[in-house]
Amino acid sequence: MIVHMNRREFLVAAPAATFSPFLMAAYPGNRRVAVIGHTGRGNYGHALDVVWRKIPGVEIVGVADPDIEGLGKAMARLEVDHGYADYRKMLLDARPEFVSVAPRHPDQHMEMTLAAIEAGAKGIYVEKPFCRTPAEGDRIIEAADRLGVKIAVAHRNRYHPVLPMVKRLVEDGAIGRLLEMQGYGKGDRRGGGEDLWVLGGHVFNLFEYFGGKPKSCSAIVLQNGRPVTQKDVVEGAENLGLLAGNEIHAKWRLSGGLVCSYKTFTNDGSEGEGYSAHLVGTEGTITLRIDGDPLARLSPGNAANPKSRANERIPITSAGLGQVETRPDDVANVKNHVLPIIDLIDAVDQDRAPLCDARQGALAVEMICSVFESHRQNGAFVSLPLQDRGNPLARFV
Repeated sequence: MIVHMNRREFLVAAPAATFSPFLMAAYPGNRRVAVIGHTGRGNYGHALDVVWRKIPGVEIVGVADPDIEGLGKAMARLEVDHGYADYRKMLLDARPEFVSVAPRHPDQHMEMTLAAIEAGAKGIYVEKPFCRTPAEGDRIIEAADRLGVKIAVAHRNRYHPVLPMVKRLVEDGAIGRLLEMQGYGKGDRRGGGEDLWVLGGHVFNLFEYFGGKPKSCSAIVLQNGRPVTQKDVVEGAENLGLLAGNEIHAKWRLSGGLVCSYKTFTNDGSEGEGYSAHLVGTEGTITLRIDGDPLARLSPGNAANPKSRANERIPITSAGLGQVETRPDDVANVKNHVLPIIDLIDAVDQDRAPLCDARQGALAVEMICSVFESHRQNGAFVSLPLQDRGNPLARFV
């Protein structure tokens, strides 16, 4: 097995990094970073490797990937001289301060994150889904708390500069009394259980931001219009573990008093445009289109009263309702993960929790698992935190 490779053996060009004056002054040098990927099993997520080239004062001291061809390409892309087939050896050799756990597939996230924690990393950036079960989340959080490690999860919309403005507008009554929150999956071929796992976490993270932690869940999971049974349980794509259903209807009661809901259907005809969270009020609705630009829009009028509704959809920016965005660079740096990384570095330096930390990542996973646990109990309200910390579909009888 090849353990250490030289970048010069691979002739794949990498673009030069460019830094804004703000970023250039943000942090001093000597921040040692390592990247863990796995070509063919989640790869490097949504650019969780190359984001570090956009951060000043960072030295990428190693990249690990057991796929030798993928490793060579990653080394060239990141312009690093040290590549490893074994991420554990890389962590021990390189001793990075920060680590990206980059694969989109979550099946290795716990082992990779625990290895980075035990190797002495101070800050870790993890692709979503954070892990596969509440039990895995528990193990990661316990280890990170024990050693004082800061973990950020790549629910990048949580870092968007418009969110505080949306919260202020809601608190100031811009949509009247907030009645509920509604979420919808992307509704493509993955609709149902896979959509819930791969994409639902972004929506659930926003639910928590605006409404607090979930206290209970009631849900039904369907396969071609009938309730899912044990025979419908399969091994999910993207190494998600046990999975079922191509249609889901779920709702949670939140600690702030609201009820939120989430629906996802296979091939729902929305062409992905319905992937969103909605804050529904008596006098208007604010729609947050996941990764959209603009992220937020306000539709005046009561959603249940056609006479009060207008066709107007007013953009919301960090400057306010209908205002020109004054922080376009920050908006762009949400999408490329720069702001989350800057926040993680600052969280390490200031000894505080990142904006989207391990507990938030684990809570999104628990909300996903609560859907299957409620369905397993015939749609009964189940309390969160869940008593059983494994995959509910493993207990389907």
